[in-house]
Amino acid sequence: MLFHSPEFIFGFIPLSLLGFFLLARHSHALALGWLTAASLVFYAWWNPVWLPLLLASIGFNFWAGRAIAARVGIESGLTQRSALSVRASSRTLLIGSIAANIALLVYFKYAAFAVNSVALLAGSPVHMEAGELPLGISFFTFTQIAFLVDVQQRRAADFDPVRYGLFVTYFPHLIAGPILHHKEMMPQFARADIFKFSADRLADGSVMFILGLFKKSVLADAFAGYASPAFAAAATHDISFFEGWGAALSYTMQIYFDFSGYCDMAIGLALMIGVQLPMNFHSPYKARNIAEFWRRWHMTLSRFLRDYLYIPLGGNRRGWARQQGNLMVTMLLGGLWHGAGWTFVIWGGLHGLYLMVFHGWQRALKALGLGLPGAAVRQVAAPLAWLLTFMAVVVAWVFFRATDVPSALSMLRGMAGLNGALLPDQIIHFVPGLGRVADGLGKVPYLANGTVMGCVEMVLMLGMGLAIVLAAPTVPELRTRWRYALLVPCAALALQRVIYGQASEFLYFQF
Repeated sequence: MLFHSPEFIFGFIPLSLLGFFLLARHSHALALGWLTAASLVFYAWWNPVWLPLLLASIGFNFWAGRAIAARVGIESGLTQRSALSVRASSRTLLIGSIAANIALLVYFKYAAFAVNSVALLAGSPVHMEAGELPLGISFFTFTQIAFLVDVQQRRAADFDPVRYGLFVTYFPHLIAGPILHHKEMMPQFARADIFKFSADRLADGSVMFILGLFKKSVLADAFAGYASPAFAAAATHDISFFEGWGAALSYTMQIYFDFSGYCDMAIGLALMIGVQLPMNFHSPYKARNIAEFWRRWHMTLSRFLRDYLYIPLGGNRRGWARQQGNLMVTMLLGGLWHGAGWTFVIWGGLHGLYLMVFHGWQRALKALGLGLPGAAVRQVAAPLAWLLTFMAVVVAWVFFRATDVPSALSMLRGMAGLNGALLPDQIIHFVPGLGRVADGLGKVPYLANGTVMGCVEMVLMLGMGLAIVLAAPTVPELRTRWRYALLVPCAALALQRVIYGQASEFLYFQF
């Protein structure tokens, strides 16, 4: 079930909220149980065959968390030798539990990729087809790995089975994130105020949901109409300069509006009850360096990679060279988390390289004794820094979106102008005087939907998308009156797409 589907908006949300607040009058435990059951229905709606897998994962990690807590919680009454033995025992259990979670993820998500990669290197004809990926497996696996680590470090102590089940399955975040920490959610489910209906919370949550729905169903899906055909074409023929940049910029806008829109919807849904989900995007395309980009993009994943991978690897505590290696390993694994394919590995590697170059630049400036530039220099340098960062991100997105490495390279050759800076037929014949230029440049086989208006529409959409991501603040930062002023037109356009259009899949639907 998708957030932007009619059955979810007009059926699931009203029934879930109504049942929750009615049951809360009699029992908070029943209300939480209802919300957990609703979340399981939401998960099973797409494919019920994966529901036992989700329940087994929850049961195993709940047992493992309690077992680890039992070991680390009794150390104070032991001798030093016994305490060391107990800590070693808890670490062994933690490592084994994490390994079990990773094994589950590897089996479903990476087995085919690993087998085919080894076969390719060995020159073997063996080929393994990738199976259907369980919904949200990366999100609920990473969420529970973080829980186990927090238990080992005594940062998680609530083991109520209903609240834990809801923490993992809570439908607003289950398929889209954010990646949640146990300490962020469990205390909220125990608060008394969330069980009391609030019209203000419902209104604020609805505004957030509708604005997110608009970003996903109107803006993201519109950009997909330009990006998808061109990326598909890159697999079969050369892409021209205009096609390449049109597709790359369109996808850059599509993935932002799609993912941030879904996260806005998730935040709004949780807010209707009174639960605060962490912000996951903070105007990332405003970033003026790549480190700032990762502080603004998919913030909960960045936090997870930092806390549970980069810092345990040593972070920046073991010298500059080791820090750069840790950054590269973290970003490579972060890329692989997004999907089982070399395009994702390259995407992660590019961002690792970007971060290494950025840190090297910072180190060089410091070594040369150059401090912060003056105000006049900053005014000139800031737009250039933004443009360089944005272009680097766009180039990396090409690998993220492409179906394979050759298609990505074909797209990049076109963007570099190696296939010609060609103009579309429709514009050539529409604008007087371009015919003779066209004889020298050649002609583009297609662009957008093949019409002059399609080309104009694409330019307008790209301009509007870029203006929004650069000028508009993050939705939670909008002042109340502006939120409600945007509500009516956004709701009208979004609901028109929901009712009369076909719901498109969320890009992170099976991550």
